Amino acid sequence: MKHLLSKSRYIRGLQCTKALYLDTFCPELARVSYETRQKFAVGRSFERMFKDTFPDGIDISQQLKGRIDRYADLTTELLKQEGAVSIFEAGFCYDGVLVLADVLHKSADGTIDVYEVKNTSHVTSVIRNDVYVQYYVISHCIDNLHGFSVVYRGENSGTASVPDFCYEDLTEEAVLQQEIVCKNVAAFKEVLCGMEPSMEMGAQCDTPYECPYKQYCRGEMAVQTNLQI
Repeated sequence: MKHLLSKSRYIRGLQCTKALYLDTFCPELARVSYETRQKFAVGRSFERMFKDTFPDGIDISQQLKGRIDRYADLTTELLKQEGAVSIFEAGFCYDGVLVLADVLHKSADGTIDVYEVKNTSHVTSVIRNDVYVQYYVISHCIDNLHGFSVVYRGENSGTASVPDFCYEDLTEEAVLQQEIVCKNVAAFKEVLCGMEPSMEMGAQCDTPYECPYKQYCRGEMAVQTNLQI
């Protein structure tokens, strides 16, 4: 399963193509703040609580660990099973883009629903773009995709052991964005097949996220590009 892009790299490219390039070839240059790491940890905890609502869910990441090349094949095998099945980190690859779905549920009738889980109180534009690229890949890999929803934290969740999960179905919205996603994928592939882009520092360094490559772009770090993917 050869891929140039993942959903995280796609989102990175929307923010800054230079960051996309560095994410692909020089990830060791990233410097992630303690606060950001803490947010990631809280987000993983929220995701885990939602996954717990699928007690029979099969976690591909636990079975295959870092063997990303096997995720799509195992997902295909699991979806061939009769009856209902829930899969965590289901893998799909299309057009050189790899995506891993937080939760995929196939009902007994064969229809499939995908859930992107985010520890947030509202659905942001970044989350929408995350769903758009996932839909682009997954809809080309399976024929019976029924719905694609974002699961987020309700305002009354507080510190409850079981949060108030809210859902927003972005299926129709994602369908309308597919031409744009296709063009973005093509553009990002061109970036990754060329030299490191030249990019002046600016608002994109902090919006929508703080870029982990700011130190490098300020000239505080050297790099030896690795062109192996």
